Amino acid sequence: MAQVHQSATRRGGWLAEAGDAVVSILFPAGCQLCEGLLTRSSRVPICDACLDSFTPIQGRICEICGATFQTSFGTSESQETEGDSRPDQQVCRTCSTRPYAFSRARSYARYEEKLVRAIVTLKFERIEPLGKWFADRLAGVITAGGDELRADVVVPVPLHRQRLRERGYNQAELIAKPLARRLGLPCQAVLLTRTRPRPDKHVLTSKERWASVRGAFATRPGSQVDNLRVLLVDDVMTTGATLDACAKALQAAGAKSVVAVTVARAELHPADDFE
Repeated sequence: MAQVHQSATRRGGWLAEAGDAVVSILFPAGCQLCEGLLTRSSRVPICDACLDSFTPIQGRICEICGATFQTSFGTSESQETEGDSRPDQQVCRTCSTRPYAFSRARSYARYEEKLVRAIVTLKFERIEPLGKWFADRLAGVITAGGDELRADVVVPVPLHRQRLRERGYNQAELIAKPLARRLGLPCQAVLLTRTRPRPDKHVLTSKERWASVRGAFATRPGSQVDNLRVLLVDDVMTTGATLDACAKALQAAGAKSVVAVTVARAELHPADDFE
């Protein structure tokens, strides 16, 4: 019986791919990023060349926040370790001076060029196949992270109810749900709530980012989070302020630990202040 089910599943997948291929021939579409013609059957509306242009996070990173030492906070790897009594220390200057509430954060790629546009596309167009594509990349990041990224439940960073009404969906949830399915974990999209909206100002300084999210998240009454390891999911990590605020709310409700993953990691300018 199981073999029959697997065979039917394979046939269904093949038929879906064949249908996509026929549609792509009869109704060719353009890449959302470069407008080049899409020649494959994937439902992700971005061409292979643009997808391949994303720059995965590689090399030596901070073991806590996941920032690369070469670019994080305007310091080089040699500057990070200079005068350090632990030459094998893997913690960046920011994490050593201002601990985050989450224990680990990791990202798939650098927030630059075409990936910026891809994430903006996901924010303002409900393209679920793109959310799944990002989820597949994050599943690889989590697998590489081993036990340090192990979790019991997946929780997307929530939007304020006003923003959710305007947009109609939460882009973090479009990533979190397929990621949870891939990991075989429950996704609790309503566990966290944002109680205060983001300021209307388009670009926030580091201080403004931290002030805007301080106390801005809470768990919903009756949420079961006691002694659970929570995996937070968001699209972009910049200062880490949003993830930190969410982690504090979860820990206040009894979460055992909080780790976070984001599609992209923004590289901060050395002139940004982190106080």
